[in-house]
Amino acid sequence: MFRIVLLGSGGSIPSPERCVSCVGIRCNGRVYTFDACEGLQRQMMRAKLSYFKTSAIFISHLHPDHFLGIPGLVYTLQLSEYKDELHIIGPPGTKEVVNNLLLGNVPSFVKVKEFEGEGEVYACDEFRVSAFKVKHSKHSYGYVLEEREKLKFHEEKAKALGINGRLFREIEEKGHVEINGKAIKLEDVAWKKAGKKIVYSGDTVYDENVVMNSKDADLLIMDATFTEAHRKDADEKMHATAKDAAEIAKRAGCKKLVLTHISSRYKDIKGHVEEAKELFEEAIVAEDGLEITV
Repeated sequence: MFRIVLLGSGGSIPSPERCVSCVGIRCNGRVYTFDACEGLQRQMMRAKLSYFKTSAIFISHLHPDHFLGIPGLVYTLQLSEYKDELHIIGPPGTKEVVNNLLLGNVPSFVKVKEFEGEGEVYACDEFRVSAFKVKHSKHSYGYVLEEREKLKFHEEKAKALGINGRLFREIEEKGHVEINGKAIKLEDVAWKKAGKKIVYSGDTVYDENVVMNSKDADLLIMDATFTEAHRKDADEKMHATAKDAAEIAKRAGCKKLVLTHISSRYKDIKGHVEEAKELFEEAIVAEDGLEITV
């Protein structure tokens, strides 16, 4: 299960209501963030996401509103004699940015990884994270978090074949067991259940690559900086509108859509809501602190 909190839902400039872009995810006691908004620690405290449990930060691109929360978090962890590793993962230039933010004093627990191109960038026991290219600035990426498949047993069928107790573990480890001279394969009594899929678009325009990578996602967290009333601004600044986000979610077959990176010019989000729901009913506009469980 993933606990997802919108730590920052605003555009490039913060407002009294919205911090800039950041999503926090808690899984199996650990915390991961997609981008790192200024004021990250405070936002995490408000959301009851322990920054002492932070394992990785995924940076979508190197505009300051997406990474200014890093130095404060690292400084606090350093003062607290942090014993774990903090992975900071991002596109080319991330190492230089982190080094500059920390004035050349990068603690040994900070592990910076740069990548260029699409593919897997992080993996743990529970899930894997892959990056995909989006159209915004140079080296801009979105991320796909995919939970690992889970093995599920047909309990009645397994019981009828005499599989119980330690035999469940044995057949899971070996792929087969023998009972009364009869070989029973794992696929005879079990199946793999697909894990959850969460997509974070980062900053982007409408892009077929976002559609492709968001296919069948349980949750798409998508740039919707503007409404169609400001389409010219969206195109010039290379951001998406609420309509763009809804069209992507609809075409990709997503289950739920969260619109984020809302420009500070909007004091009323009614236009975003109406525009998105016209195409995709399961759309909501993020606010700081919005929480979703997947």
